[in-house]
Amino acid sequence: MHDRIPTPIGAASGLTSRGPLCPRNQSGANGHAGPSWRKQRVLLLNATFEPLTALPLRRALVLVVCGKAEVVHGDAAGMVVHSATTSVEVPSVIRLSNFVRVPYRGRVPLTRAALMHRDGHRCVYCGGRAETIDHVVPRSKGGPHSWENCVASCTKCNHRKADKTLSDLGWRLPVVPQAPRGRHWRLVSGLAETDPQWLPYLGVSAA
Repeated sequence: MHDRIPTPIGAASGLTSRGPLCPRNQSGANGHAGPSWRKQRVLLLNATFEPLTALPLRRALVLVVCGKAEVVHGDAAGMVVHSATTSVEVPSVIRLSNFVRVPYRGRVPLTRAALMHRDGHRCVYCGGRAETIDHVVPRSKGGPHSWENCVASCTKCNHRKADKTLSDLGWRLPVVPQAPRGRHWRLVSGLAETDPQWLPYLGVSAA
């Protein structure tokens, strides 16, 4: 039986908006000073370990408390959230208890984060650390802003290439740029940064 991704109701778990949630590490000391910990995102996996989305921490906690998901990896700092009625390990990755069918979605949006992941954070021209995006066929010469015409580049190569074509410089690409495939790439395209514990499930390399 296939379920929809559950929408949790906080009151059912005791993790409501009324009454503070207090994060502490395993020793009992307060952690994540200030409200920044509340902005933390958690990777949600399907029952098959396929990545689905990045959830707000509160929603992830409610899924775990309601028994709709289990913690796969806890927060690297070993944080535990305490409410008036329960204590929950702060997760980094959680997995749904029941499989959900995800509708197919089309072409992956082209974002800086996704392109850098596709090219392994390496300049396609020299192999150094990539810092920017280059249009293989320059925009000034009609080159589109597309997966097939954009590559990761270091600043030095980007400046040297400027508005020249590869043939002008005698350069060649090691691989033909293509749009990435797979549902996880849509998730990657929307992430400004990723927890290292997420990477094995996203199938991408670390920055």
